[in-house]
Amino acid sequence: MSLQIEKIVLHQLIRKSESEIDVVLRDSMLENHQVVNDLIADINRVYNNKSKAYGLFNENSLFETSVKELQCGNQDFLNFSQHSVKQLRNELAKYPFAEGGTVVFCLYRYLAVEYLLIAVLNSCHSMLVNEQLEINQTQYLDIDHADIIARIDITEWQTEPDSKRYLTFLKGRVGRKVSDFFMDYLGASEGLNTKNQNKTLVKAVDDYCQVIELDKQEKKAVREQVYGYCKGQLEAGEEIKLSNLAKELPASVDNNFSTFIASQDYDLDDEFPVDRSTLRQLKKFSGSGGGITINFDADLLGERIKWDPQTDTLVIKGLPPNLRDQLQRNHES
Repeated sequence: MSLQIEKIVLHQLIRKSESEIDVVLRDSMLENHQVVNDLIADINRVYNNKSKAYGLFNENSLFETSVKELQCGNQDFLNFSQHSVKQLRNELAKYPFAEGGTVVFCLYRYLAVEYLLIAVLNSCHSMLVNEQLEINQTQYLDIDHADIIARIDITEWQTEPDSKRYLTFLKGRVGRKVSDFFMDYLGASEGLNTKNQNKTLVKAVDDYCQVIELDKQEKKAVREQVYGYCKGQLEAGEEIKLSNLAKELPASVDNNFSTFIASQDYDLDDEFPVDRSTLRQLKKFSGSGGGITINFDADLLGERIKWDPQTDTLVIKGLPPNLRDQLQRNHES
């Protein structure tokens, strides 16, 4: 296991009413034993597999100031966590839809990088059968469904002050996004927009295919190449590297993908993470709204599916049999 825990402590936030949240503070650090290692390893695994947003501290971030004090040795990790969880309580209390939970503060190293992780974990009820075959209620931390997690790459934060991606966080799903008030607590804002970077890459690939005058089958092959490369990087936990991607794409006598990107105003970073949902655009067209959901393979456009931009209509030839059957039954009724 390449994960090494340096410091870890738990506190708890318990919502009492719409405007009141109690704080239960632990008064000592957790000992580093196997169960504790398993907890952080599980959180790290779940976090790495989820889509994240990237950010950086604002100029007057109180949280960043506390982390600096911690790194300088001016306060210990327990006091840092106790003070910080009180700040989190004050922020959460503003939003009645935000629940409490177990708050994990952990400083650890993973693959030679130092991280500070803050996670709020809900508890779930379940049943336990003991050795006497009696049924008892138990609680467990719902790590797989955690959506309030942020992680600061301490190594990058200290060595690359101009970075816009040393802080990562999960985006929430209810009302005002969970990530919004968590970012208020951290005193941070979004930096690198991964989705926009990936969308711009897809557009740049299509533009490049047009500039070097590829036909439809050649363009399809290029999109397949880009998709395969990005998918491979995603599965390996690596980022898109434009210089490496360019080596896999065709070139004309006086143009290649690297020089094309450099000559255009695409505002693409040299390296950036893969966005899973945007990656699908290389293979499929999809969209929904107004009661309509459409999803089809990209290579069908211009063949079985034709789009008229003047009238904003799609013409589909050869409907899926199950859809045709439904339409037929409705027509006959």
